[in-house]
Amino acid sequence: MDLLHFDPQPLYFDDPLPDGVLELIEGAGACYGEPEAEGLLARAAEAAPDHLMVLVALYRYHFYRHQMDKSEAIVWRSIAVSGARVGLPADGQGLDEALIVAAARESMTLTRFYLSALKAAAYIKLRLGQIHDAVGLLETLVRVDDADRMGGKALLDIARAAEIDPPLIVAPVN
Repeated sequence: MDLLHFDPQPLYFDDPLPDGVLELIEGAGACYGEPEAEGLLARAAEAAPDHLMVLVALYRYHFYRHQMDKSEAIVWRSIAVSGARVGLPADGQGLDEALIVAAARESMTLTRFYLSALKAAAYIKLRLGQIHDAVGLLETLVRVDDADRMGGKALLDIARAAEIDPPLIVAPVN
């Protein structure tokens, strides 16, 4: 299945947000690095806990602040939410081409979002030094994306190399 071959469909940020949530996200972006940014995002998450735009904003905030544990929890929540909408597993396990094809029939954009989030989860596992877990996720991604549209093969190569020769430095976890 070619994950780039699809008709234009709405993207996660096209879903309507409850009143005021976009302003909270934009406000957090405007004061990024200041203590109030996290509070604004928390209020957005309280108002729309399963909205993918809110989850992406939270993920990016924590990821770029090198808060990998928080980023990981949010990326798995994103996987669960997007997966539920297209019939894919919340834990990324048991994926095969038939599941991906069925999900893509529901929404190719959500299927790609799900797979991108799975790749992000693997990257975080690498950053946390959980190499074996990262390899497992990436092997799944590469198996269901044989054309490598999601770019998982290069990251899998890096992860496999890290299994053989583990990195000396692991990113700090806040």
